[in-house]
Amino acid sequence: MQKAIDWLGTVTGFGSQTMGKLLLTAGIVILLWLIRWAFIVVVHRRTDEPRTRYHWRKIGTYSLTIVGVILVGRVWLEGIQSLVTYLGLVSAGIAIALRDPIVNWFGWAFIGWRRPFTIGDRIQIGSLSGDVIDIGVSTFSVLEVAPPELGEQMTGRIVHVPNGKVFVEPLVNITQGFKYVWNEIPITVTFESDWRKAKGILEEILKTRVESVTEEAARFIRDASRKFLIASASVRPVVYTRIVADGVELTVRYICEARSRRRSSEAICEAVLEAFETEPLIDFAYKTSRIFRQTEEGNEALRPQSRSSVE
Repeated sequence: MQKAIDWLGTVTGFGSQTMGKLLLTAGIVILLWLIRWAFIVVVHRRTDEPRTRYHWRKIGTYSLTIVGVILVGRVWLEGIQSLVTYLGLVSAGIAIALRDPIVNWFGWAFIGWRRPFTIGDRIQIGSLSGDVIDIGVSTFSVLEVAPPELGEQMTGRIVHVPNGKVFVEPLVNITQGFKYVWNEIPITVTFESDWRKAKGILEEILKTRVESVTEEAARFIRDASRKFLIASASVRPVVYTRIVADGVELTVRYICEARSRRRSSEAICEAVLEAFETEPLIDFAYKTSRIFRQTEEGNEALRPQSRSSVE
């Protein structure tokens, strides 16, 4: 065996000692790869649940990587009297040249320690929103969704975000601990409409459409308050009234699951259209132009002729 190593070292020009270290390194890598492959096979035979498979695959990969770094390091650093001295010589250069990767590694450690999000959470970081599908040493991957005004539907694009972004970008976890969000739908009726009746119809629609979700959300808030500082808040659906330029705005506010905002909005809007269709005293308001004749319309006491007669 030693003769073969000496021959390879002579042929390649590396020398027998370096060639021996190269072969030992290759053997360690192959052995660890086989162990990882066998570990994954066992996990896949034991469970069919994708999330469990993913977590065990990550645990096996990270654990064997650490073992590999230690074993390979012992092979190549053998003979160095002081590892601390060696690391001191190269640390300054590494810190400058690999600043971003190092920040990403610390970001990965922060994500694993503090767990601001996990696989499957829907998050928003900066202007990006989506579902987390992978967390790596340098980046985490997000399956992008459209903004709320476009329905929060999946775009089909996978975005890889550097882990260091968790230190510099605002991070919103939409589903952690509490998988519900408040949704609002503004509905405007004309000033001439019976807005009280319209408001009653909207309240009835909310009562029939989201009452069961509201009860479940209340339980989730109680459970989440044990982990986070969440004050008790009412989750009952409500309709708010506001006067706007085009008429009376009735804003429907209710709670729904974070990933079903578009479906719930569609269901409520269709119910509103069907209900208002049979009501002759209720009309939707929309952008219009109107010519107002002050001498013929409006409050009689405020018309120019009336004011002249009073004077």
